[in-house]
Amino acid sequence: MALTPSNMMPLGTPAPDFCLPDTVSGDELCLAEICGEVATVIMFICNHCPFVKHVQGELVKLGQEYPSRGGALVAISSNDAGQYPEDSPENMKSLAVSMGYAFPYLYDETQHVARLFDAACTPDFYVFDQALECVYRGQLDESRPGNDIPVTGTDLRRALDALLEGRTVDPDQKPSVGCNIKWKA
Repeated sequence: MALTPSNMMPLGTPAPDFCLPDTVSGDELCLAEICGEVATVIMFICNHCPFVKHVQGELVKLGQEYPSRGGALVAISSNDAGQYPEDSPENMKSLAVSMGYAFPYLYDETQHVARLFDAACTPDFYVFDQALECVYRGQLDESRPGNDIPVTGTDLRRALDALLEGRTVDPDQKPSVGCNIKWKA
């Protein structure tokens, strides 16, 4: 595991378009079909990363709370499942079902979508507004495995709440930190 920060996509960047298979439904889902009315959160996560495991419960809460307010969440795993079998589509589906993910968990087998987003780590969070322009990219909150800070989702929630309430999202944002995306050779 290499501790890796987010690359911090420039604010205002249009969301890269994509279509990927959902590991739970088996359907191919495109951004236009799954974006929120007001906000869309794209999360690069995986099954095996301790940083993602640390925040999974909060991701479940976010997925339950925000869709009714006009926010959609989408998770994508871009890890090389050949080298990291815990991150295979079958295991992604199993985890999504057991955790109760109320959002699609998509598999980016070619890693093309991760490259379009310039994603670097798991977890890596991006929030896009109604026009699908980036208004937030960065950390969920200050909690990390072993630092004894509770997982609250404060930073991501602050950005989502501002957007959903018609306020400006604070541009002072901290990068996420986690395991590097497991790129194919």
